[in-house]
Amino acid sequence: MPEAPGPEDVKIITLARSARARVASAEGAAVRDETGRTYAAAAVALPSLQLSALHLAVAMAASSGAAALEAAAVVSDGAPPDPADIAAVRELGPDAAVFYAEPDGTVRAVLRP
Repeated sequence: MPEAPGPEDVKIITLARSARARVASAEGAAVRDETGRTYAAAAVALPSLQLSALHLAVAMAASSGAAALEAAAVVSDGAPPDPADIAAVRELGPDAAVFYAEPDGTVRAVLRP
């Protein structure tokens, strides 16, 4: 059984769930930076642009000046996050926990370095 998320982690799981639901996307993600700011995104599936929710959330944090990530959450009823998505998180948050949750918020796994 995965570890229980703390209160701040529950917040990013909720943000990821909301991002996913808002646009009826296959997945949603959210990240928290070193100052506590959060960035939430849904997957993008356009003919000319394909981005996972986690890649987009990390890109939003990086483009907003985040120096580090403390945690990330991915909500999906599909496969676990792709290794490339985890690598994007690790570039800004080498020690960040990545919570992988079902659409109802139940944590399936906690990915750690």
